[in-house]
Amino acid sequence: MEQQVAEATLPREVLLLCWRDTDHPQGGGSERYLERVGAELARRGVTVTLRTAGYPGASATEMRDGIRISRGGGRLSVYPRALGAILAGRLGRGPLAGIRPDVVIDTQNGIPFFAAAVTRAPVVVLVHHCHRAQWPVAGRLLGGLGWLIESRISPWVHRRNQYLTVSDPSATDLHALGVEAERVAVVRAGSDPIPAHARPSATTSPGDRLCVVSRLVPHKQIEDALEVVARLRESRPGIHLDVVGDGWWGDRLRVVASDLGIDDHVTFHGYVDEATKHAVLAAADLHLMPSRTEGWGLAVIEAAQHGVPTIGYRSSRGLTDSVIDGVTGVLAADRDDLVRVTADLLSDHDRRAALGVAGRERVEGYSWSATADAVALVASAAVSGRRIAGPVDSAKLGTSASDSVAS
Repeated sequence: MEQQVAEATLPREVLLLCWRDTDHPQGGGSERYLERVGAELARRGVTVTLRTAGYPGASATEMRDGIRISRGGGRLSVYPRALGAILAGRLGRGPLAGIRPDVVIDTQNGIPFFAAAVTRAPVVVLVHHCHRAQWPVAGRLLGGLGWLIESRISPWVHRRNQYLTVSDPSATDLHALGVEAERVAVVRAGSDPIPAHARPSATTSPGDRLCVVSRLVPHKQIEDALEVVARLRESRPGIHLDVVGDGWWGDRLRVVASDLGIDDHVTFHGYVDEATKHAVLAAADLHLMPSRTEGWGLAVIEAAQHGVPTIGYRSSRGLTDSVIDGVTGVLAADRDDLVRVTADLLSDHDRRAALGVAGRERVEGYSWSATADAVALVASAAVSGRRIAGPVDSAKLGTSASDSVAS
């Protein structure tokens, strides 16, 4: 019955806005969340369009998983180009001609598209996490402007819009920016089934296996995982770190590994397919996620599918939701604590196994289908002028959320 209710309230057409898509060289978890939800909605008959940035070698338009992808602009120009395309589309021109969305999901990766200024459709603002800790990487001027937009301008412009985020800590951070709790819905990410042929490689060397699955960018702090290997290699000479993923910071990380003298203890796999990623995870003893900030952490769930616990930082915010500290993984206080916890768990097989079992049991019910059900509930409420607040239980189609009429 709940499934029928969800399907009956599906919007007819949805426009998704995101600065990158999953094929972009710098695409990551937030892009995957949006596209997996979009693909599920498309599978149910919703017309889904994703407007995003272009990149070398990418086509201007393509169909993927039922989603029509329209690309234009670069790192910063993607925003005005998207707004221009929406305006032109309303006049029947340009790449979005003919698009008549019932709802727009505007992804705020630090800054939003401000789609509410150019569309008549209701706008849901999707925020994975706040970027205050990341803006300094952009430089003093751009970082200061970015934080001003994120912390002041966007909350004011979207003061009547529905917000959607992926974890309770991210919701709390939005509340701190002045976004009222009654219009912040929380829908956690789903997960895909483990690929049928994802098995640890027979050539995997024995010893302690650590794994990182991440974009290689500064705020992911992969240097801390490299430091763990450097400080444990004498006591645990068989230790090895597999780094899955790539990014513009990758060359710098390879230099750090060389400077630490751990080249033989680290494998940089780069971008890999899903089966290979899961094979690496399946071979790991522990998954490290030393990010400065996370909204949720999809790799936490993927590791848990294999019974591999995650160690991350308590200060990362989102990991306090995706990792149940001391139950499905461990949250460290700082780099020294990360080293200590990793050493302790590598030495304690029984505790590591117990964390892994608890993690696997926790994620058994996670799916992108259920996540899409919950997002559809939020989007449908926005179309009808209502607001949804708090966690939307994707397995129960939002029965745990409070649903209130917007003023």
